Amino acid sequence: MKMELRKTFQFEAAHRLPRLPRDHKCHRLHGHSFHVEIVVSGECDPEMGWLMDYAEISRRFDPLWEQLDHRYLNEVPGLENPTSESIAHWIWDHLRPTLPLLSEVVVAETCTARCVYRG
Repeated sequence: MKMELRKTFQFEAAHRLPRLPRDHKCHRLHGHSFHVEIVVSGECDPEMGWLMDYAEISRRFDPLWEQLDHRYLNEVPGLENPTSESIAHWIWDHLRPTLPLLSEVVVAETCTARCVYRG
């Protein structure tokens, strides 16, 4: 039985997008309440009756959350141009080695704008 689990996290962070024109509003320093959705998928374990423990997803994401929450993202190695796209890719690259069932990372910087990365 194929299943998909979604676990949502939130972090607060400041950033600026230095590659945009100087007169673009996102070139200036600003912040967001970012929402991240970590998605894992695979076959449900018939013995356990689940794909995996949600707490395990949290445990594996926590070290990344520590690097992102209440930070200036431009100073995080690998996020010098911290677009939603690059944040999603950064999370994927750092999470995938410890979470092999990872199938999707969603990064929302507002309630109406989000990015989906599927590796």
